[in-house]
Amino acid sequence: MRTILLCAAIAITATPAFADELVARQGADSVRLAESPCTSEQVLEQLPPQVRSEFSSATAEVEGRIFKACWRKAGQSAHLVYEDGDQGLIPLSELKPELAA
Repeated sequence: MRTILLCAAIAITATPAFADELVARQGADSVRLAESPCTSEQVLEQLPPQVRSEFSSATAEVEGRIFKACWRKAGQSAHLVYEDGDQGLIPLSELKPELAA
């Protein structure tokens, strides 16, 4: 019985740990979606007050530059709103859990 428990404990510790983010990558560019509430005032100001609480934090790295954004689920996609007013959709199927370091 101890052998079974020891094997189970080893299997649990050997599995990769996932961060609380989902990531979509295209070459060197990436978008990271977090579950934490959106805190970017620049994005929140663009959103109607009644939907602000539905958005979570996100960041995008494009050509080496980091952009803050907020996102929410929209059907089978993630709808992103960036600080500069740009918007985009990423299919949920493109998002993968990020492995923790």
